[in-house]
Amino acid sequence: MIKELADYESAVDKVQATEESLLATLSFAPPGSALERGYARTMLIFDNNEPAGMALYFYNYSTWTGRPGIYLEDLFVRPPHRRKRFGQRLLRELAAEVLKVGGARLDWSVMKWNEPSINESIGAKPQSEWMSMRVDGEALVDLAKGGKGVGEEPEK
Repeated sequence: MIKELADYESAVDKVQATEESLLATLSFAPPGSALERGYARTMLIFDNNEPAGMALYFYNYSTWTGRPGIYLEDLFVRPPHRRKRFGQRLLRELAAEVLKVGGARLDWSVMKWNEPSINESIGAKPQSEWMSMRVDGEALVDLAKGGKGVGEEPEK
């Protein structure tokens, strides 16, 4: 489904994940079980024994609330299974997991062009004062080594 999601986002060329890397980093443990390995969890939803959608998520922590939460990295429902409320069901299950761990919030980012999303209809509020930031590739390597710009005052 990851490649299908990448196709939906016009980013197939960006997918570097392999079956091997996913098995090494994801947990497919059912909710309520101990996380034995992996950095993230995957929740699947089925329609007549066919995988219909997925939520890929991980636990985070808020310094403001002093409580854990969940960050939803990806939510994807295959096109033939859309408009059946599978996306809402996955979000509901994630919300229940946040409450189960005594958490305070469920966070995610949305592509601006993603019109079919159900965000505000379920009570989600845009965080307009925030902007996403990312360091990857050579910039990540440089940062880890203390290279370019590390420890310097930003330009004004």
